[in-house]
This record gives sequence, structure tokens and C-alpha cells, in this order.
Amino acid sequence: MNKSPLRLSLLALLVGAASQVGAYELYADDDTHLNANLEAVFGFFHSQENYAPSGRLEEGSSSWREGYAKYGISADQGLGGVGTAYGAFSLLSSGSWGDGDAAGFSDGSERTTKIEDAYAGWRSGNLFEALGEDGVDVSFGRQNITVGDGFLIQGDALNLGKGVADGEFNRGGAYYLAARKNFDKTAVLRLGGKEGWRSDLMWLESDNRAQAKTEMYVATLEHVAEAGTVGLTYIDTTDVDEQYASPFQLERDGMKTYSVRAAGNAGVENLFLSGEYATQDKQDTEFNEDAGNEDAWYLEAGWTFSDVAWTPSASYRYSRFSEGYDTLFYGFSRGYGTWFQGEVAGNYAGPFNSNSRIQQVSFKVSPLENLNFGAMYFNFDTIDRDLGNTDGHEIDLYAEWGATENLMIMPVIGIYEPKKSAEEGGTQLGNNDRNVYTQLVFATMF
Repeated sequence: MNKSPLRLSLLALLVGAASQVGAYELYADDDTHLNANLEAVFGFFHSQENYAPSGRLEEGSSSWREGYAKYGISADQGLGGVGTAYGAFSLLSSGSWGDGDAAGFSDGSERTTKIEDAYAGWRSGNLFEALGEDGVDVSFGRQNITVGDGFLIQGDALNLGKGVADGEFNRGGAYYLAARKNFDKTAVLRLGGKEGWRSDLMWLESDNRAQAKTEMYVATLEHVAEAGTVGLTYIDTTDVDEQYASPFQLERDGMKTYSVRAAGNAGVENLFLSGEYATQDKQDTEFNEDAGNEDAWYLEAGWTFSDVAWTPSASYRYSRFSEGYDTLFYGFSRGYGTWFQGEVAGNYAGPFNSNSRIQQVSFKVSPLENLNFGAMYFNFDTIDRDLGNTDGHEIDLYAEWGATENLMIMPVIGIYEPKKSAEEGGTQLGNNDRNVYTQLVFATMF
């Protein structure tokens, strides 16, 4: 398995945005806040077809369950006019049950409890007025990191189970939900406020064996305005653990990634535009003596019909990922389809954002403040079919229902039809029939 998908938790975006529920306050005064935090997610999953990436499964179907609970404390302390200290600590318990996922990355026997959050930091408040409020933010420890909209980095969220490499890469289950998403070691300096010029300087180290424990330096430069954000990103991946690295991941050692990105409405109400171009200078290895350069890019445009009942919105995206492009730490950011393109293809069948051209059309309506319905169509077109054929189509239908202030319910139906079976160079085992995939996820935060 030389390339792997990764999945970022639904909870951070969907529950956090929809419910706007805060933590439980244990203590508070003018300068001190101490909170207890709990987030819990549980899902039921069924796929009529199985897929080949793990090499473990046979033709047939899979039914499984995933869940996790993250629990801990967070705090901040005013420092008398010289900023604010903050930090968090949490444990996370996760598991998978049943058959394991439809790609075979988990087998349903995974269970574990480990530390998830363990970080501390300092924000400057108004100490440096020229940089804006909290214009300097320094933090260290185990925490989640996002760059842009997750096209390159959205946490360390690849959660394989015991289904591959005799469990060598097991992180404790919940492959789809991706409970664990924090980088193990970080040092982060953020400069600039919420508007104008700002920058991030970061050192990140993964403890994820499926990511070959990649270490990297990241620098960003952004300009944030009401009309949108324009940004540059530089990533220098300086080390991988050869014990766990695939031949493909060995090319990360010394790889440099450069990207330019933009997102916003360009000053036009109801318009959404987004795009990013990334190029990678990869290092030669004994397995590939001519690694060369790879690239990936996308362009997206959307419109919200704000004067129409149910506020419908529609968007189109075209993305292209070259044959040897390294997806790094991409993840779920703006909702379904970013950056897991297709609930079946993006998680189990592939192409996993490599060696492919992908077209996506999305439509969404909001009949109630706490209820969204959405539909997405994906067309997958393989660039080099000698490396495998992931051509196909997928339609996903979903709902996001804030049933109570603390409970989010999210059903999904995916209809995926590959052009080729695994025996013909694709990934669907035994046939290229239409697969009907269903999932139901419950998420809560206190």
C-alpha cells in the first residue's frame, strides 16, 4: 500500500458550526477560565461492495460500526496586560466493531485509549498593536494544525486499523471518523491578526506510522480581506521513518512543496471562489531514480441564492492530481467533498486524490436553521491507467440535522459505479456493479 487516504473527524466542522455549543464551564472570573470538554461520535456503516486497497478483503459486502469519545479540560489565564496563557489536555477512546471498513483498513477489533490534546500556548492580546489583537500566538505540544482549506494539511488524521501490515499501523479504530487528528509534536508561531497580512511558522512531527512519522517545516504568508484570502505555503518535509515508509513515502525525505491559494467572494455577495495550485520537488530514491516534480490544483466556483426559499447553493469544482503527487495530510474542512471526494471513492475505492482528474457538482438547501440537505456528483478520470484504473461516477445524498442543541445526526447514501473491477485494474472486488453505500453518524459536544 504505497498511498493511503485519510479522514478528518466530522465533529469539528459539523457539530461545532451547527450547534455552536461551548464547553462546560468549571470555573471563570475576569482573568481565568477552566472548562470541561466532551465530544462523542458514533456511526453505522454498510457497503454492498468491498474494495482492494488493503489486499485483505474478498468480493462481498461489509457492515461495521465506529465510535470515539474525547474528554478533557481546557483553560486560559490572563497575564495582567501581557497577553493570555492557554492550554488543553484530553484523552480519546476509540473503537471499530463488525466487519471493519469496506477497504479492509480495519477489521472491527480495534480499541484503544490514548492522549489526544496536550498543548500550551501564549497569545499577545494588544501587546503588539501593529500586529493586531493577538498578533503573536506561540504554542507547543500535541495539537491539530490546518493550512488553508486542508488541501495540503488538515491534521494528522490517517487512522488505519489492524487490517494492514499485521496491525503495525493500528491507531485504535474509527477509520472513517478519524478520531485521532493531532500532530504528536508541534512548535507554532502565528504572526498577525484576523485581517491584513499574517504568517505562520511551524515545525510538525507525526507519530503516525501510516504517515511514516513524517517531520516537516511549514511557512505560510497570507493576506486576509473582506473580499477573500490569498496565501502562499511552503512545506519542507525533512524526515521520514524508513522502518514504516513505503517506497512512495521515501520520496518525502527532503521533498519541498510550494503552493498558492485564494478563496473568497471577490466582493460579490453570494459568490464563492476558491483555488489552489501546489507543486512538489520530490527526492530520488533507490526505488525511483527519477522522482522529479509533481503537482495538483483545483478551481471551484459557487453561488448562494439567498433570496430564494431554503437558500439553495450550487457549486462546481475541477481538480487534477498528477500521477505521483503526494497528498501529504489533506483532510475534511469545508464539508462533504473537501477533500474526500466521494464518500465511497474518497474513503475506500480511490483515487484518493492522486493520478486523477475529478469533476464535482454540489447542491445544498437549508429548509430549517438546523437542517441541511445536500447532493453531490463526482466524475473520476484516471490519468495513467497503467498505474490502476479508478474511473467511475458517484452520487452522494446527505443530511445534517441539529436534532438538539448538543446532538447532530448525519445520514448519507452513496451510489458509486466504477468502470473497472479489481480484476480489470480497478479496485472493486469481483465486479464493477453499482454499489449502494449507507452511513448514519451521531455526534455530540458538551
